[in-house]
Amino acid sequence: MAMSFFDQFASPFYLGVPLMAIAIVLPWVLYPAPSTRWVNNRLTTIQSWLINRFTSQLMMPLNTGGHKWALLLTSLMVFLVTINLLGLLPYTFTPTTQLSMNMGFAVPLWLATVIIGMRNQPTVALGHLLPEGTPILLIPVLIIIETISLFIRPLALGVRLTANLTAGHLLIQLIATAVFVLLPMMPTVAILTATVLFLLTLLEVAVAMIQAYVFVLLLSLYLQDNV
Repeated sequence: MAMSFFDQFASPFYLGVPLMAIAIVLPWVLYPAPSTRWVNNRLTTIQSWLINRFTSQLMMPLNTGGHKWALLLTSLMVFLVTINLLGLLPYTFTPTTQLSMNMGFAVPLWLATVIIGMRNQPTVALGHLLPEGTPILLIPVLIIIETISLFIRPLALGVRLTANLTAGHLLIQLIATAVFVLLPMMPTVAILTATVLFLLTLLEVAVAMIQAYVFVLLLSLYLQDNV
């Protein structure tokens, strides 16, 4: 019985086709395409305003060289928010609960920021491994520690997103199961538990958006150190 709670995190297949591919492609269909009219409808206007506000805030700490990443980071933010929120619907699959997919996003983007730093300003990029004014005896130890912290960044990005979404989905399923079990025996307790479930669902909606924002924000901070 305990293993059935983890069935929702297994990547489903239908006729040998991984449904994760469909879950990744489908969110882009849900957004309206920009029109050529002078005045757009309300949905397109709100969508454009939110994207512009997020992009301007994300690019504010970066210099001109980092503004080339605006389209990539904004698209990643919209994509992660969409699939995180769609994963909260019943009978759906959340691709971001798979560590392999999150690491597939985190490792190449992190590596790109490191390569840019090494190419454009190698002295500054290598200087991050050794703080200024370090005693001579501590130099080897600090270089090893900073190198480990550098290479652990993509792992932290992927694990953070996976762990938060997985824990939230498990809590929702556990409390929902408790509601169905308690309903015929103790209706009052079941109603109170359902209230907790509703509040937890609202919290998970916030977590789905916040974790997508944190993922992109940390990538922009890594980029800021290398441009």
